Amino acid sequence: MAEGFNLKQLEKIVKERSSVEDGSSYTAQLIEKGVAKISEKFGEEAIELIVASNIKQNDEVKNEAADVIYHLMVLLAAKNIPLVDVLDVLAERTSQSGLAEKASRKT
Repeated sequence: MAEGFNLKQLEKIVKERSSVEDGSSYTAQLIEKGVAKISEKFGEEAIELIVASNIKQNDEVKNEAADVIYHLMVLLAAKNIPLVDVLDVLAERTSQSGLAEKASRKT
């Protein structure tokens, strides 16, 4: 069903909906509440994904994972961080082994 849907499309949808002013957009409401509230919501969704992963069926895990991805995209939008910047970081990290990359990070 979602064949062809990708994170770039989600980024575009989040951007479009973040500027809706008629009260009909949950995304706009989150953006208006600010980064702290968006971060809190992202954290809540991440915890729900962890719980679902450990004790619930895969359908619930899929739903919670979708919530995490959506709220991450809203958080990136609120911080004016394009998805491509995050993908660039991931591309750079995958140019070496995960253990070597992690050891090279500054604390």
